[in-house]
Amino acid sequence: MSQHSQFTLLKERRFAPFFWTQFFGAFNDNVFKTALLTVLTYDALTWTTMEVGLLNNLIPGLFILPFVLFSATSGQLADKFEKGKVARYVKLLEIVIMAIAAYGWMTKNIWILVAAVAGMGIHSTLFGPVKYAYLPQHLRSDELVGGNGVIEMGTFVGILLGEILGAMLVVHKPWGVELVAGGCILIAVLGWLFSLRIPASPAPVPDLNINWNPATETVRNISFSRKNRPVFLSLLANSWFWFYGAILLAQFPLYAKDYLHGDHSVFVLLLTIFSFGIGAGSLLCERLSGHKVEIGLVPFGAIGLSIFGFDLYLSSLMYTNTAAVTAMSFLDQVGSYKILFDIFMIGIFGGLYIVPLFALIQTRCDPQHLSRTIAGMNIMNALFMVVAALAAMLMLKQGFTIPQIFMATAILNALVAIYIFSVVPEFLMRFVAWILIHTVHRVKGVNVDKIPAEGAAVLVCNHVSYMDAIVIMAYSPRPIRFVMDHNIFKIPFLSWVFRTAKAIPIAPAKENPWLMEKSFIDVAQALHEGDLVCIFPEGKLTRDGEINEFKGGVMKIVERTPVPVIPMALRGLWGSLLSRDKGNPFHRSFRRGPFSRLELIVGEPQDPDKISPEGLQQQVKELRGDWK
Repeated sequence: MSQHSQFTLLKERRFAPFFWTQFFGAFNDNVFKTALLTVLTYDALTWTTMEVGLLNNLIPGLFILPFVLFSATSGQLADKFEKGKVARYVKLLEIVIMAIAAYGWMTKNIWILVAAVAGMGIHSTLFGPVKYAYLPQHLRSDELVGGNGVIEMGTFVGILLGEILGAMLVVHKPWGVELVAGGCILIAVLGWLFSLRIPASPAPVPDLNINWNPATETVRNISFSRKNRPVFLSLLANSWFWFYGAILLAQFPLYAKDYLHGDHSVFVLLLTIFSFGIGAGSLLCERLSGHKVEIGLVPFGAIGLSIFGFDLYLSSLMYTNTAAVTAMSFLDQVGSYKILFDIFMIGIFGGLYIVPLFALIQTRCDPQHLSRTIAGMNIMNALFMVVAALAAMLMLKQGFTIPQIFMATAILNALVAIYIFSVVPEFLMRFVAWILIHTVHRVKGVNVDKIPAEGAAVLVCNHVSYMDAIVIMAYSPRPIRFVMDHNIFKIPFLSWVFRTAKAIPIAPAKENPWLMEKSFIDVAQALHEGDLVCIFPEGKLTRDGEINEFKGGVMKIVERTPVPVIPMALRGLWGSLLSRDKGNPFHRSFRRGPFSRLELIVGEPQDPDKISPEGLQQQVKELRGDWK
């Protein structure tokens, strides 16, 4: 697999025009909304006689409402029509909306501007399913995490720059309103020009009959997604992030003003630090994941969100300043850097959390239903954001301070994460695998792209240590059904992990013939369902580092279900604490060091009609070489 930088995608036509199209869309949304909210906050009397607080809550609500009403339809459109064409029509709609908004700016007609906010919500709703369904059609599997990271980084940078520019332009005297009106049209035109360069993305379901009823289509989309449990729970986990983020960001204005005693520049500083954190975390995903979809980063992100969310509460208690401050003077206050560090780290771990989820949804979802699945997720995101607003209002009504809201959200995030990762333990197991191979060992995968991303196959490997399955799992693009000794399978607590991971226990025929036969039936069923099954044909851990005789179980498996057999070899684990080294494993492990090197080498897939235990054993020996 290529190990290029994700930024090289910005030089390629298959990615760059699409990136800039979505960037200018997010940028324009926030220039317009921020300018309008700024006018209503500081110059409301010349625009309307309505209560400013009501309008400040109405405007974000109107932007979110189209996601609930039209996401189901937008998902169908993205699945039925070529995505480049859909993007171009959406950008033309943006130009029309900004032209209408310009008339509202020039005539100071607040209701035209409010209608334009709803229009931009429709624009974002239509573009959302295209945004994430486009990437799998144009990026390779080893580029998907990096591409999603760049997209998320661009989105949050666009939001940040849009909010800063919108606030700066509208207060510029005497041409503030004119600058916003013209600037928004110009940005929309730039987005449309970039959309003209988006390459063709064939429609996955061109003959789709569109259901125009959003309620029934939404129910149908979510019901379809629930059939794929990892995808559905990834959708829920994604929506939970928007719940967490909505509560956090909604508190920033009052937190900056009433708790930190800062002016508007302090609020902008908090938002800037958070946005840079999200961008940095999103980009960091590619390096930490090794250019593959690594869902082990999701628990890592969730842990960080809780730790630094709770620490933000503690840091806020240490902030004692009561004098009014600007962004610059805020930095001189005791505890200010700790607060900014916590906010930055929340952003970092938010990026690590959200990017692998998008990549998992894109790779595990039915390609013909991807846009509609993304649309269903957008509806769920909107609903979670509404619930977040209600939850924050309830906590404030119960007398919670803003730092206490941070603490409660962090604790709630931990509880939700525990639930999700207990229901789908693949997240947690991949996290454990990721931690081990990035701390205890330096692991290198050789030809790991030969492990198939789809379809049934049997993986055979030498058995060196109790860590073998974790190393193999860490390099697999999807879950593996491991065949394991029934005595290990029954170890307390670990038995729950093995059951939830769908491991298959096996026993020798002389010990438990019924369980042995059931194991082969379970393996056949797993292969029939298109799963990967991994066996260790030696049947036991090596006691001297050499590869033991391969048993005939693999032949029995492929006789029942003829599928490709892929030989693999582990090198570097012999002599570790988790192996059965007859010598002094402590001494050898110490000599090897805490970051000892090990490798997983994957061989060529073998025809099931041409294999034998002896032949597979020889291939594994050749892959391993002389290094144990």
